[in-house]
Amino acid sequence: MEGTVPRADTDVLRDGLTPLPAPLPKAVLVVVSGLPGTGKSHFCRCLVSRLPAAVLETDALRKHLFPSPSYSAEESTRLFRAVHALIEELLRRGIPVVLDATNLVEAHRERLYNISDRVGAKLILVRAEAPAELVRERLEKRRSGAEAREDYSDADWSVYQRMASTREPIVRNHLVVDTSRDMAPVIDKVMREVRRWIKI
Repeated sequence: MEGTVPRADTDVLRDGLTPLPAPLPKAVLVVVSGLPGTGKSHFCRCLVSRLPAAVLETDALRKHLFPSPSYSAEESTRLFRAVHALIEELLRRGIPVVLDATNLVEAHRERLYNISDRVGAKLILVRAEAPAELVRERLEKRRSGAEAREDYSDADWSVYQRMASTREPIVRNHLVVDTSRDMAPVIDKVMREVRRWIKI
């Protein structure tokens, strides 16, 4: 996915963010990974109630860049090039970033490791999970419109099953949050790491 990023793409994604939080003394990148329906976006919303950060939710940003997304490989390549460029830009400004994306393949996560290394950011990895039966229920409710949509994902159970077969373990130290349980202990751990890093 390396390559030149059209500046217009990064501008479109930046415009899709809510007002940016104040910078921290040192850069922080929290990467939240997991299969569709595992509660990544819900966890991110809870986290940023404690840690003001720019949330880059790739499902939402894809629709800013491609109003009628095709989910093709070419589209995803262009999206993630722009997302990675924007992450690096924000971190260089000291703005904490939370990335909400499936990030199931280690080669893709390596690009995030490289960004954090280049800018000297604290990297915190979180893997979201939930029991499969609960994920299926969530995805069916999402598909039927049975409850208010809180995310931008179009993934259904078949997408979950297909993506589950491609999932690779995270090789670096990471936290695991089961979103069917109390998430506060994991959020507390993230906050402790951030405080140690910026010494506040």
